[in-house]
Amino acid sequence: MSGGALDPNAVPKIDCGFELRRPGGHSLSGRPEVRSGAALRAIISDIHANYEGLEAVLADIDAQGIEEIYCLGDIVGYGPNPRECIDRVMSCKVCLLGNHDQGALFDPEGFNAGAERAIFWTRKMLETGDKAGNERRWEFLGELPRMRREDSFLFVHGSARNPLNEYVFPEDIYNQRKMERIFGLVEQYCFQGHTHIPGVFTEDLNFLAPSEIDYKYELGDQKVLINVGSVGQPRDADNRSCYVILDDRTVNFRRVDYDFDKTAGKIYDIPDLDNFLGDRLRDGR
Repeated sequence: MSGGALDPNAVPKIDCGFELRRPGGHSLSGRPEVRSGAALRAIISDIHANYEGLEAVLADIDAQGIEEIYCLGDIVGYGPNPRECIDRVMSCKVCLLGNHDQGALFDPEGFNAGAERAIFWTRKMLETGDKAGNERRWEFLGELPRMRREDSFLFVHGSARNPLNEYVFPEDIYNQRKMERIFGLVEQYCFQGHTHIPGVFTEDLNFLAPSEIDYKYELGDQKVLINVGSVGQPRDADNRSCYVILDDRTVNFRRVDYDFDKTAGKIYDIPDLDNFLGDRLRDGR
């Protein structure tokens, strides 16, 4: 394996100027297209080797005329297409390291049995066949940073306190000590993933689900944590892929239909991947 040591300050020098293929039969969320004079950024996370979900989201991003894509990690794990998904996100402007990406590079820690088996299978896929391609993929994963700061914006996979592994769930608004410590490390706005549950955490300890705010949130003076949801394995009882568009100070949550039956079928055909990983795609859980 040629992943190498992780450099927390390394940022992939890559361009997002690629052409995106629109997969047939994927309808969008039905929300109005987002247009602005300001630069638009799409923020995606938790792809989990779900190629169909990723392609549908990339097509939706392309439809908005967006050229800058930030990926918050967990490109691999759980799903059946790790190589293809790594190849696609190599073109993103920014990509961060997720805990499953790290598990593939090294050894998975704290994973349940199904997740661990999926990571070992993923590693096998990145070590066999397509030698040149796999060397490029290992190098890419090995250079992913753990966080990125841009002025008042922080981007992580897990949390500001533990960029790789800390979960921030909606019910954590009742854990005042935990939330105060996390917010204490955030200058103004933090975008994160990891839980696969999209929404907005406010500094006064509220959690706003996208459906409660008409899928839009205006950034103001208050500190907020924005969970962008999951492209490849949603867990908020909505089986559509989720990501956000950052339009100056407006955060737009997008839901995108994709062919989850196709992805599930691939999972069922791979003995090393638990059937539950396919079942959950239908229910968004």
